[in-house]
Amino acid sequence: MFSGLIEEMGIVRSCVMMGACKQIEFTATSVLEDIQIGDSISVNGVCLTVISFTDTTFTIQAIPETLWLTNIIDLIPSNPVNLERSLRMGDRIGGHMVQGHVDGTTTLLHLTLEGDALNATFAKPDFWQDCFIHKGFITLDGMSLTITNVTQKTFSIGFIPHTQAVTITQYYQLGTKINVEVDHTTKIMMTFLKQQAEITHG
Repeated sequence: MFSGLIEEMGIVRSCVMMGACKQIEFTATSVLEDIQIGDSISVNGVCLTVISFTDTTFTIQAIPETLWLTNIIDLIPSNPVNLERSLRMGDRIGGHMVQGHVDGTTTLLHLTLEGDALNATFAKPDFWQDCFIHKGFITLDGMSLTITNVTQKTFSIGFIPHTQAVTITQYYQLGTKINVEVDHTTKIMMTFLKQQAEITHG
């Protein structure tokens, strides 16, 4: 479980396909503190397991389902990534409860500056469309964010200057593929309401 507050940007050091899996080594600093084999680290919002590490790097393996669903498949050496360690009991949750189970991807359609704020519009994906709610939570590339606007085909986010400075948001361009995790609590509520409606209308 994660909070959606990015601890640092890491850099892809190397990538190699091992059968159907992709093994990736990242350089990092903060997330390496007290690191152990088997720890979970969110990479662009994807919960991945540490299989080895050094003083300056850690390595993960992504399975085919992860590669199919997320932008991990597209990572190449020198790419920056958002990193966050899993929460510990008693940690503050400044964002929202993020599972690290990415539902799929979206693409960036439009960027505008409003003062120091960066307003971004994304294509609303086919999955969980009823869960894209004005002022609701959404996780993009591991970042806990608030939806500022929703239409039939799009949703929008406003990035504060701090987020722009410390995350891969600063590298976003039109067409960038971005990992999406819909808020789990909203999923549960919408699923329950649909089930109740089906029972009622039988």
